[in-house]
Amino acid sequence: MESKIEILSTVKVEHHSDLYKIVDLLNRTLKHNDLMFGLALDQEDKNKAIFTIYRT
Repeated sequence: MESKIEILSTVKVEHHSDLYKIVDLLNRTLKHNDLMFGLALDQEDKNKAIFTIYRT
């Protein structure tokens, strides 16, 4: 079985230590809607985070 993940949207935001809590909440709440959320620290600017929405 092949899993295909599609990026729906990406945005760069100011990094905050609690952002992961929002991403975790969204993932737990919306996983049944085939949505997944990601958060990564921007490699070029450590004060920014990249928030991504995926369809699974």
